[in-house]
Amino acid sequence: MRIWIDADACPVAVREIVFRASRKRQLPVTLVANKPLQTPSLRWITSEVVSGALDAADDRIVERLEPGDLVITQDLPLAADVVAKGGTAISPRGETFTEANIRERLSMRDTLTEARAMGMTTGGPPPFDDKVKRAFAAAFDRWLAAAGKAS
Repeated sequence: MRIWIDADACPVAVREIVFRASRKRQLPVTLVANKPLQTPSLRWITSEVVSGALDAADDRIVERLEPGDLVITQDLPLAADVVAKGGTAISPRGETFTEANIRERLSMRDTLTEARAMGMTTGGPPPFDDKVKRAFAAAFDRWLAAAGKAS
């Protein structure tokens, strides 16, 4: 069981939550990004630098993902690939992606992309605040509890 972080756009607060849990439980964590990232000096927390090519980090994660792994990402196509491979995907905002909801989320993303292409202003996500941070922490805790029962 490994935790993967699609790290290029992952908020520092989310990484810190994961690092704290990793320290406590010695959980393997790998950050994947297109630039070097600072990580705690623990042998079970690593980072991988991939090329700056489009989706290079996503491709690396999917290539190395094992069933039961967790991926933290806000990238919906990556989340769909994770779910298809038997992993769990959680967004930095605390949404857990499942077979039941990922297709709907992809469809909504495509609709918003089309609206933006036609010149409509669709807005962005709300700010990453303490409420959002708590939502992520709660989703992550649920995954940790379920993963603990599975091991």
